[in-house]
Amino acid sequence: MSSNIDVRPPLPPFTRASAIEKVRLAEDGWNSRDPQRVSLAYTLDTRWRNRAEFAHGREQAKDFLTRKWAKELDYRLIKELWAFTDNRIAVRYAYEWHDDSGNWFRSYGNENWEFDENGLMANRFACINDLPIQASERKFHWPLGRRPDDHPGLSELGL
Repeated sequence: MSSNIDVRPPLPPFTRASAIEKVRLAEDGWNSRDPQRVSLAYTLDTRWRNRAEFAHGREQAKDFLTRKWAKELDYRLIKELWAFTDNRIAVRYAYEWHDDSGNWFRSYGNENWEFDENGLMANRFACINDLPIQASERKFHWPLGRRPDDHPGLSELGL
C-alpha cells in the first residue's frame, strides 16, 4: 500500500499478545502528543476518518494531530483491544482533556485499524463522542505522557 520502507513491529499477522502490544504502543505514541512522532506510525498514503474529518496521507494526519492537541489540552488516553485478525485491530478507548476555557471532557471512541506488511497503519476509522465532565469526575491523573503500567485500564475503571 505504501512505498515507505519503515518497519513498525509488531508486524501482522497479529496474535492476541502482539495485538495488545500494538494497541499499547499506539496509546503511548498518542499520549506523547507529538504529531511528528505519531505520524511516523502511519503509511505515507494512510487514509483516516476521524469523526467527520478525513485525512489522506501522513502529512494530513500530522496536520490533524497538530490541530487536535492544540485544542484538546492536558490530553490523557487509554486504549483497549477489542478484536483482531491477521492485519486488522479494533480498539475502544477513552481520553480526558479540557478546552482553553477549562471545560473538561471524557471522549469515548472506537477505532478500526488496518496495517500494511511493515506494521504501519494504512487505514484508521474512528467514531468518537464527547461527554462533558466536571474536573472532580476525572479518572486519568497520571503526569502527562505515557500511562504508568500500574494505572488501571478502561475495564478496571468501569469505562
